[in-house]
Amino acid sequence: MLRSALLYTALLFGANAALAGPVDWQAARDAGMVKLVPAESPRPVPDVEFTDPEGGTHRLEDYRGKVVLLNFWATWCAPCREEMPSLDRLQADMGGDDFVVLAVATGRNAPEQIDRFYAETGLQNLPVLLDPRQKLSRAMGVVGLPVTVLIDREGNEIARLLGEADWASEPARQVIEQLAATE
Repeated sequence: MLRSALLYTALLFGANAALAGPVDWQAARDAGMVKLVPAESPRPVPDVEFTDPEGGTHRLEDYRGKVVLLNFWATWCAPCREEMPSLDRLQADMGGDDFVVLAVATGRNAPEQIDRFYAETGLQNLPVLLDPRQKLSRAMGVVGLPVTVLIDREGNEIARLLGEADWASEPARQVIEQLAATE
């Protein structure tokens, strides 16, 4: 317990000192985000369209200038069901001009299944985004679900997490705050 308290304290002080600098990935992993893997070097995200239920098209380029947490999920994915409420809380608490959570349902996810999923899990803050033919997920190398990709303001993938995580946790929020503080 003392070790956890020390790591948490180190993360808080390290994050505050590093707000104008790079993300302290090791502190994030030490504080519980163990599956978060930074990219060896930032790489541009693909220019692939995804949609919304009304037929509107979107591209990751549309979000340039913001830090993006891009999550790939599906209605049938049990770990996604566990993770999505934390993504919803993160968007409610931190989403805005500098940061956005994009949860993209990839593969076959009927609109009524998505509506039911959102209702059952209490999601209210995440837009419904779709990748029905898995073009975006394939272009991004997604082979399992859930997968979360952090994208910097310039449209580069800078970190990836395979599997579920508590994105509303303090370590995750510190990573987002550090990313949003960088220019």
